[in-house]
Amino acid sequence: MNQQDNLQLAAQAAATLGLRLTVQQQQQFEQYLRLLLAWNEHINLTAIREPADIVTRHFLDSLSCSLVMDNLNESDLIDVGTGAGFPGLPLKILFPSMRLTLVDSVTKKTSFLRQVVAELGLTEVQIVTERAENLGRLPEHRDGYDWAVARAVAELRVLLEYLLPLCRLGGHVLAQKGESAQQEVKAATDALRLLGGELKSLQPVQLPGRAQPHYLVVIAKTAATPERYPRRVGVPGKRPL
Repeated sequence: MNQQDNLQLAAQAAATLGLRLTVQQQQQFEQYLRLLLAWNEHINLTAIREPADIVTRHFLDSLSCSLVMDNLNESDLIDVGTGAGFPGLPLKILFPSMRLTLVDSVTKKTSFLRQVVAELGLTEVQIVTERAENLGRLPEHRDGYDWAVARAVAELRVLLEYLLPLCRLGGHVLAQKGESAQQEVKAATDALRLLGGELKSLQPVQLPGRAQPHYLVVIAKTAATPERYPRRVGVPGKRPL
């Protein structure tokens, strides 16, 4: 990210999201982009290669989650299927006192995340190499988070089975979704009932240069998730609730 890209992110964050990035935060995004571009030459972290597009379609897209969240400082957030760190790491840069857990099943990706966290000087970040179905059965993660988030991981019915077991009562799931969001929410009625969730909001977000809006689907956890969920690895995807 050069100075122009830095200014682009800061300007877009202010104009689109009402966010003001500090100089330190802009520098952290700059270093993040440099590492992403360098690692992407060796492992497939993102199909988006142009720095300006990464700024908008990854960084700004991740920061857009803040539109439906309160101040996340001192909160516990888990990002499942995070890949190259989206949306969790940009949110951590924005809210430095947030406690963050990043989860991906691919070891090369979690190795990348560890380097980003170290080089950006981020604290209170846990990185876990694990499948989502297994994570929800581990006592150290189940019912442990204020927010469980995911972007482009699975259809909403499947995603809810991954994420709601991780939320404490009163916590929330946030799923970033494309144009199918409304249909997926409608199809997830049974999953919400079974897993203890309730639709709170469905908010469109229009990013600069993008023809179609994407959606922030927010689910409140209003009842305990039964112990039998999540089901074993592979089952939620094959037999959605």
